[in-house]
Amino acid sequence: MKRYETTLCYIYGPKGVLMLHRTKKENDINKDKYIGVGGHLEHGESPEECVLREVMEETGLTMTSFRLRGVITFVIDDIDEITFLYTCDAFEGQIPASGDSASVCEEGELVWIAPGKIPELPIWEGDKIFFRLLDEREDVFSLKLHYVHDRLVAAAVDGTPIM
Repeated sequence: MKRYETTLCYIYGPKGVLMLHRTKKENDINKDKYIGVGGHLEHGESPEECVLREVMEETGLTMTSFRLRGVITFVIDDIDEITFLYTCDAFEGQIPASGDSASVCEEGELVWIAPGKIPELPIWEGDKIFFRLLDEREDVFSLKLHYVHDRLVAAAVDGTPIM
């Protein structure tokens, strides 16, 4: 079994929610999916330090207002991943432009998406759950998502099974 700690951030701006369309990495579990930006915690790094670094590396933006919204436990085959979920509502800088609504980073294309359009995108089934929780709740939630071969088989919020 492998265990990882990661961060995930959704940046909210005037053009919508910034998402990363993962198209560039080989053997990418997120291939062709839309996700937030983030990555693995490095040795000695706090989740806040990690999310600030990852957002800067992937987008060129400096977050000036962000907060922890949830802790997600992903169980995916032989991997356990603890993810600290953040949202950001203020930032400085510009995403390097390659077009009006999209930019390219090393892992794919950064795209601003209208919040109502997110469920129509190719996203993980569990992501729909945490987007609903982000809309419904102001407190920090705990979400456990159990996947077997890319299929969500169980989910729990704050320790209570929901499927």
